[in-house]
Amino acid sequence: MENTVFNLKFLAKTLKRQSKTCMKDHDKETREVKKAMKSNNIEIARIHASNAIRKKNESINLLRLSSRIDAAASRIDTAAKMQRVTGSMGKVVGEIDRALQKNMNLDKVSQIMDTFESQSENLDLHAKYMEESMNSTTTMTTPQEEVDTLLQKVADEAGLEMSQELGGVHVPQEPLPEDDRLNERLANLRNAI
Repeated sequence: MENTVFNLKFLAKTLKRQSKTCMKDHDKETREVKKAMKSNNIEIARIHASNAIRKKNESINLLRLSSRIDAAASRIDTAAKMQRVTGSMGKVVGEIDRALQKNMNLDKVSQIMDTFESQSENLDLHAKYMEESMNSTTTMTTPQEEVDTLLQKVADEAGLEMSQELGGVHVPQEPLPEDDRLNERLANLRNAI
């Protein structure tokens, strides 16, 4: 059983690494969207945006699968621990019977009961952990709205303006008020030198 738990945890870790790789691919595709939009290639930007969303969803699904496998490994590990605790409890009950039948040694009975209660608490903790580790999951789809939202987000970050139908992208020609203030400050500094 320990070998199975190890293999499952290893698989979960591998899936987590693959998820991170997919997120890096998502970031790369997002940069390509920005680059294509600056070049006014909306169709190529759409393709990269679609790829970015697909990679993001793939990353989420891999992470979700990793979590489920890790939860299964935890359940198997908990079951193995419960099996060991159950065996220990059986031994404790046998020791209590022997202690009661021999002399009615209350110190020995008290010590055995303390051990029994400790193992019961451990069993409860393992059961609680197992319950908390399980979550329900849902699958995600990539609707066109997500592609458009990503395109708009990238355009906003790049300082580009998109037309409503995403037919064209253009860079704003008018300088921003902040740019005017910065240019004025730079000119004042140059004059002061």
